[in-house]
Amino acid sequence: MANLETALKEAMAIDGAMGVALVDYGSGMALGSLGDGAEIDLNVAAAGNTDLVRAKMRTMEMLNLHDNDIEDILISLTTQYHLIRPLTTQTGRGLFLYLALNRVRANLAMARHQLRIIETGLEI
Repeated sequence: MANLETALKEAMAIDGAMGVALVDYGSGMALGSLGDGAEIDLNVAAAGNTDLVRAKMRTMEMLNLHDNDIEDILISLTTQYHLIRPLTTQTGRGLFLYLALNRVRANLAMARHQLRIIETGLEI
């Protein structure tokens, strides 16, 4: 089991990673983040993506999709990928991992796979 600092470092080791944050989507606050901030303001991204996660969770509820968990949400920009992975572990409910990737350097399939592994090992 990895602690938060280790998990964030593992996420930043993903090819193309520009920044990563663990976010509480109840408050919109980043509980931890890592990245140089030159390409993306992780606090702004955490707060802004909280609205997206809340909206998707409400939509899932209205559609009665109770037997489904969101694996990840992908936002594709011209030069970046933004991956949002709501945590599904009992202690991680209400949190999501946010990973910003440089689209040229990233392998999206591998990034999704590695982020899933990081989530599985994350101890909150």
